[in-house]
Amino acid sequence: MKKPFIILSVLAIVTIISVPVVFSDDDRRHYRQRSLGVAPVSSPLYKAECSSCHMAYPAGLLPSASWRKLMNGLSSHFGDNAEIDEKERKLITEYLITNSAEYSEYRRSQKIMKSLKDNEVPLRISETPYIVKEHDELPEKMVKYNNKVNSLANCNACHLEAEKGIFDEHKINIPGFGRWHD
Repeated sequence: MKKPFIILSVLAIVTIISVPVVFSDDDRRHYRQRSLGVAPVSSPLYKAECSSCHMAYPAGLLPSASWRKLMNGLSSHFGDNAEIDEKERKLITEYLITNSAEYSEYRRSQKIMKSLKDNEVPLRISETPYIVKEHDELPEKMVKYNNKVNSLANCNACHLEAEKGIFDEHKINIPGFGRWHD
């Protein structure tokens, strides 16, 4: 009497385990993006204000303390006066903090947070330990001395889908040098 019950139980478990998990194309795309990138910019106000001078960096590339410090120092923003209306500054700051690296489910944001020491507040994305490590193999001629790139801050010069929050190493094209292969 026990034998048929055990056989049926084993068959039920095998059936459950072997049923393929079906993902939609959107599910696969979202999973891939979460594993290879950071959340893309979703604030039209932030995008409009910041991309008028540079790429609107995804909020998940820095912790909230960094965004607070940057947004409170717009009068001297890397040598430029980037002051904006106070109401807009508050809205953008709120967006950046809410979507900053420590609150992100995206793996790259989590790696950025893990690379920081306690209370470390980087002002430049390109100076976070994770980003430094990811770019340490690049010769200066490809970045610093490449007039189409100039610095690691110019993400979208090489990362073809940076503005979508995707920093996949297979989608890198360094101007003047071509595709990057690790």
